Amino acid sequence: MSTKKKKNFFSDLLERRGGLIAILLAIVFIGATLGVFYYYARKGVKEEVDLRAKSELLETSLKVEGIFETVEVALDNMAWVIEESIDDPDHLYGLLEPVVIKNKNILGIAVGYVANYFPEKGRWFEPYVSKDSLGTISRRQLGSATHDYLNMQWFKEPVEQDSALWSEPYFDEEGAKELVVSYTVPLRNKGGKVVGVIIADLSLDWLSKFINGSHLDSENLIVSNTGSIILCPVESLVLKHNIVDLGKRSKDTAIMSLNNRLLAGETGETAVKNKEGDMVHVYYSPVNKRAGWSMAVIHKDYEMFKKLHKLSQNLGLFLLSGLILLLLILWRTAHQSNSLLRINAEKERIGSELHIANSIQQSMIPKDFPPFPDRDDIDVVGLLKPAREVGGDLFDFYIRDEKLFFCIADVSGKGVPASLVMAVTRTEFRTVTAHEASAVRIMELMNEQMSAMNNSMMFVTLFLGVLDLPTGRLRYCNAGHNAPLIIGGANEDGESIDKNEKSVQFLPVVSNIPLGLVANFKFEGQEMVINPQTKIFLYTDGLTEAEDIDHKQFGEKRMEAVAQAWYEAREKGNADTQGLVSSMNSAVSKFVGEAEQSDDLTILVVDYTKKVRDVRLKRSLTLPNDVQTIPQLSEFVEGVAEELGFDMDETMNLNLAMEEAVVNVMNYAYPKGTEGDVLIDAEANDLRLKFTITDYGSPFDPTAKEDVDTSLAAEDRPIGGLGIYLVRQLMDSMNYERVEGRNVLTLRKRLEKEVKES
Repeated sequence: MSTKKKKNFFSDLLERRGGLIAILLAIVFIGATLGVFYYYARKGVKEEVDLRAKSELLETSLKVEGIFETVEVALDNMAWVIEESIDDPDHLYGLLEPVVIKNKNILGIAVGYVANYFPEKGRWFEPYVSKDSLGTISRRQLGSATHDYLNMQWFKEPVEQDSALWSEPYFDEEGAKELVVSYTVPLRNKGGKVVGVIIADLSLDWLSKFINGSHLDSENLIVSNTGSIILCPVESLVLKHNIVDLGKRSKDTAIMSLNNRLLAGETGETAVKNKEGDMVHVYYSPVNKRAGWSMAVIHKDYEMFKKLHKLSQNLGLFLLSGLILLLLILWRTAHQSNSLLRINAEKERIGSELHIANSIQQSMIPKDFPPFPDRDDIDVVGLLKPAREVGGDLFDFYIRDEKLFFCIADVSGKGVPASLVMAVTRTEFRTVTAHEASAVRIMELMNEQMSAMNNSMMFVTLFLGVLDLPTGRLRYCNAGHNAPLIIGGANEDGESIDKNEKSVQFLPVVSNIPLGLVANFKFEGQEMVINPQTKIFLYTDGLTEAEDIDHKQFGEKRMEAVAQAWYEAREKGNADTQGLVSSMNSAVSKFVGEAEQSDDLTILVVDYTKKVRDVRLKRSLTLPNDVQTIPQLSEFVEGVAEELGFDMDETMNLNLAMEEAVVNVMNYAYPKGTEGDVLIDAEANDLRLKFTITDYGSPFDPTAKEDVDTSLAAEDRPIGGLGIYLVRQLMDSMNYERVEGRNVLTLRKRLEKEVKES
């Protein structure tokens, strides 16, 4: 072989080996990339399912606890009414029927007396009122030898133990004729002796619809504290099997251990194999501490990662195509254009999905301004500019019981993870504030829930405020967030700002710590009184830390200067609240210039615009906490109504609402046997009448109580028998404040129907 031929042979061999080595390296790199992608994608899917399952458990718990609490409050209040007529059996049906009519989840309600309490009625006397699926009301006497309620658990235990009781779920053959759970409260006669019980049957049909309507692709199981199955995908197991027995039959120690944790009311997550041998992930938590129920959300491993497996297969095929393309590129370059087209299509798909995610996130933020066009005491304006397609900033607000609940928050991190935590934070804010008015308590409840599910150790800085609109009292709590600005109207002590004080200043705040870091942290709250025309300017650090191309920050001084300039223009009548947000946004944009936005920017302005009107009537009355003095209240209310020109019906309703409110104060504010005064102030301007009821008793917030409804005529009811529901129906608004050791309950009534309340 010639020297030239030898050189060509070795040259060709090296070129072929080099190409093979390049291909092998490409295969190894692609395989490693696919493995890393699959690992982190699987981890992300698992974390998302964890978060969604825990949110489902929390949502179910709040729903179940709320409905059970509604039944408890209704029955506890009704027990007082029944005891007033305990010896008048013919009057019971009329008292029981309104409860069934007004409470959609209560299928039936009954009063069961001890044996032979009414000799003429026989050994058993159990008047029962129920409604069918069409809402038809029926009255029956259920007690008999065949329905011996005297030996039933729901009767014996409350009578013997003298305490209320939730029963085990059961199928009610005699009464509701469906799956129910019953709540029983003992009844006493005038001598204080337990002579019977009042029992309500709560339908569980709503629970099945609520659970089955979940958006999660999961199976759900709810069990009682004894292990009895209340709800599961297999209807034949409901109330007929016990998870303890099923676990023993399976002889699977993991399943038996899981069942024990469910019965113990624990919270957690585990993975077990079902009877088909498939791995399933089980998330469990108590959902009804009153009755001892627990719930499990079950995800099949295959179902959890089905989309990921499909995506991995598609991605593997895509990468294989790329490998084939690499081979072709080594030999030819003819298919480059097709590869570029596929890459661009993938980019467009990702961009489209991020755009959809941005639309979903923006839909959770209030965007209609002004949000309360019918009110002249409050205005709110907000702005949120995410740095990416999705972000972690949040603001929210709404009005309940004449209180404005508002917050602004900033989630650590950016992008999709931060947006998911932002969604959870907004949900927690709405859920907790629906039944809690204390800023500190709201913050602690949110922190408790977010800490429990914070495996990724992300945190949220949040400022939360509760503004009492009638009084201007602002109660707030800060969780590591930036201190808001107070613009005009009030200083730290709630007094008017004079010419020598700054019209723009920072609100004094205790920093505390961000949400989600430390469970059971005791937050410190603050409060102050703000005067009308005060603005609270809230923001995230995306405003003060906005950078220009030289990495200089916008800073607090520039922010204060913009606010001061706006305030001076406002004093001259040349600016409005929306203008403050626009001015601040423009100033930041101008400062940043061509630099890329590095963080989400959020602004929220709360403008307290309450107007002070001339008083046309002002009267006061002081009563001892003795219901025998109620006639004096009636005379007082009738005098006020007469002076303001109320007709007879309006006066009667006004009198009824005031009697109910004052009797509630007398009964609950002062402990039994304690003497105290109740102060009633009446004040009216040209738009509305305001009654202020003040006492120095124990803290008692009637607005936190669930409504007790009835269909009795207002003029026929006993004093205090209708509950807070009547007050809400007869007055235009009801507001409670605890101020300097006093309970202050304020009721308002419009004087002219065409004038909207300010």
